[in-house]
Parts: sequence; C-alpha cells; structure tokens
Amino acid sequence: MRLTAKGRYAVTSMLDLALHHREGPTPLSAISQRQDISLSYLEQLFCALRQQGLVRSVRGPGGGYNLSRAASEISVAEVIEAVNETSDATRCGGAGDCQNGETCLTHHLWMDLSEQIRSFLAEISLGDLMRRQEVRAISENQDTRVPGRIDQEAVPLTLMGSSH
Repeated sequence: MRLTAKGRYAVTSMLDLALHHREGPTPLSAISQRQDISLSYLEQLFCALRQQGLVRSVRGPGGGYNLSRAASEISVAEVIEAVNETSDATRCGGAGDCQNGETCLTHHLWMDLSEQIRSFLAEISLGDLMRRQEVRAISENQDTRVPGRIDQEAVPLTLMGSSH
C-alpha cells in the first residue's frame, strides 16, 4: 500500500485549514505557502473536497475555504477517499484477479491489511491531529516563516522610513 502525494497533500491541507479556522476563511494561497504545495494542485484537491462536502468556499475579499463540519467530525479516511485515494494494499485493486485472472495466495492477507489501514485512518479525526502538541508546534513554526509575513517588531527603523 502506498499513499500517494494526492492523499498526503489532501490531509495536510485539510489539517492546515482546521488549524487556522479561527482566522476565518483560509485562502488556498496561504495553505500553498505554509505547506509548500502548488496552488494549482490545491485548487484541484479543493474542488474534489468541496464536491464531497468536506469544505465550503467563501467568495470575495477575505474569502477562502472553511471546513464544512467540525474538525472532530472529519476523519483522515474521509479526506483521503474524497480525493479518490484508497488504502488498498492489493495489486488487483481488491478484485481478486491478481494472478492471471485468479485470486493469488496472499490476496486475503492484503485485503485484511487494507481494511486495517482504512479502520485506523477512520478512527483519527482532524480534531485529534489538531490536539497533538507536535502538530501545533510545527504549525506555529510554519506561521512564523511564511514568505511575505514580516514581524513588525523585528524591522529596523531605517527600513520603516526613518531618516534619523
């Protein structure tokens, strides 16, 4: 089983959205900068996430995206499935035609593993991830290093127009 970049980016961007929900709608450009994910790729992901009812968009100035439900009500499995990813560990996509149209010896092992992975991811919500101290610390660090953000206290007076 291999979770692709699409699934990883979907979970990462949804977690970022959840962590910044108090700031109002989050523009994709902000997520793009914090998470180093292409804006055009995020637009594709959020189209799928919106179609699956996990996010809603807000138009106009100050617009962006919000979660459609509380973070504690959205599982990691839902996010991954919303962008058409699966936790399938089989070579046959679960069809059972893995060996020249027949079921291979290890098919049921890989099916069981797939179900264990899906169950594991279904038990973890975005809210659970938000409560993890290491996730909050990483998010705070990302917020301080976003390009274009300037800490006004750190700007020397000579850069602020002072000629003295």
